[in-house]
Amino acid sequence: MSTSDQSILQTLALREKTRDEYLVRRDPIATDRLRWRAQSFRHLVHLLPGRSILEIGCGKGLFTQQLAQVTRARNPITAVTFDSLASKPGNIPEPVEFIAAGSFPDTLSGRHFDYVVAIDLLDKRNCAVVLQHVLELLKPGGQVVFYESNPWNVVLKLRRLLARVFGRTDPRSLLSRGQLYELMSEVGFIRVFAVFNDFVFAPLSPRLIWLLRNLSIILENAPGIRTLAGSILVHAQKPPRLVERTAVSLTEHKALWRAISVVVPCYNEEMNIEPLVAGLRRLYDDYLHEIILVDDNSKDGTAAVIRSLAAVDDRIRLVSRTGPNGVGRALSDGYRAATGQYVLTMDCDFQHLLPEISDLFDEAVKGYDVVVGSRFSRHSVLLNYPFGKIVANRGFHLIAQILLLRRFRDLTNNLKLLRREVVDQLHLVEPWFAVNAETGLQPLLMGYQVKEVPISWINRTPDMGMSSFKLAQVGWGYWRVLGRLWLRSVFGMGAYQKVSVREGARHTWRATDADRLRPLNENKRSG
Repeated sequence: MSTSDQSILQTLALREKTRDEYLVRRDPIATDRLRWRAQSFRHLVHLLPGRSILEIGCGKGLFTQQLAQVTRARNPITAVTFDSLASKPGNIPEPVEFIAAGSFPDTLSGRHFDYVVAIDLLDKRNCAVVLQHVLELLKPGGQVVFYESNPWNVVLKLRRLLARVFGRTDPRSLLSRGQLYELMSEVGFIRVFAVFNDFVFAPLSPRLIWLLRNLSIILENAPGIRTLAGSILVHAQKPPRLVERTAVSLTEHKALWRAISVVVPCYNEEMNIEPLVAGLRRLYDDYLHEIILVDDNSKDGTAAVIRSLAAVDDRIRLVSRTGPNGVGRALSDGYRAATGQYVLTMDCDFQHLLPEISDLFDEAVKGYDVVVGSRFSRHSVLLNYPFGKIVANRGFHLIAQILLLRRFRDLTNNLKLLRREVVDQLHLVEPWFAVNAETGLQPLLMGYQVKEVPISWINRTPDMGMSSFKLAQVGWGYWRVLGRLWLRSVFGMGAYQKVSVREGARHTWRATDADRLRPLNENKRSG
């Protein structure tokens, strides 16, 4: 091994050792933090079964363990440590391939992976060389995700200052967000973005953990403040080439075969319809009873595209509207046309989220009446989301929880799976986007079992079209919905008087965000 190779290996080994020591000794919520990051990785790359994952710098296997649990044994994982004398940690599941590398890339040379992921590994002293090796290890179109410590974090700065006072130094040479972005681009990665991530950092008390977990997504997207986050999330892609990917089906539950009606409101979505329908058929064909595409009086070729798709698959149905326009009106018409046992609603530009929709189906077969994709779970990925919309959403949900005496996180997203019985009981009166509040909150009031699951939400890019959502214009609709629900809940009157509460109904909301309370309870027990 050359001197430069030895130096690279030593730096990598030092970085993973330093990270693991911090997680074990100083991070009271290390397990939960690593689970968040594993879930975020899964959502960020829209992970499909069978895709291969390489974790570099696995160390004691703390993150590897969470990654294996999150992927549910559906993906081959290779974990590499740079401690050449290490043996496979006992916490790493048997199917995971473990490699103690004597150099980098060492025995990985010639192999290629769909994804590479690492935590706190990139160092100024070797970053360019490591990134070059990572690029070579990726398949064309493969993606890389790094979680790196943010040198601008005020707590880190204070800890480093105190360490110097006591004669200790931080052995890491950290890179800033700008430096990470520039290096990734120079090496040859495309679609690079580096964002500030995670405000749940020391000093941590049980109350602070709960507070910071709820504030973190807001702070991560807040101009100026976000630069003080605890870490930097870096995502990039190797330039793709035209290769045929093996078809993957996510239809694991025979109870749902031919049971799902998909309802999609469409307005000037000529470019998005075909990719969405192709993705639904590729991943969930056995589940599909029908795909109802509601053309809301579009001015482009939306209707023509739908007709061409319907000509080759009789499950695809066009519902044409002539006006007045409105996503609420379009959704109501789609509901009336749907005949499946379950109705899945989504926006037309959700094709990137299709792999995650399998989580909604997983919960439906457990007996939940409504399953909602939550953008504001700590396991969600919310990148470059408009700060004003975050504040409005969080404020609305806070007031809604107080007025309705329920606990939930994000019920106003249009990604919902509803049992047929629930759809038949909805009383929708809002013509625009506030219909999403009606479809989320009315089932809760009626006593149905509602489950939230985390999803990713990355702000629209130019090729995805422009949102017609105008916060100032449509915001009042959400407050009208909340006021009407409060009147129905307290006085049994108002526009939602026809919304019936099931006999013996009780509050049955649950969420994968039960993780919100779990660390708090764990800290109480450990304290």
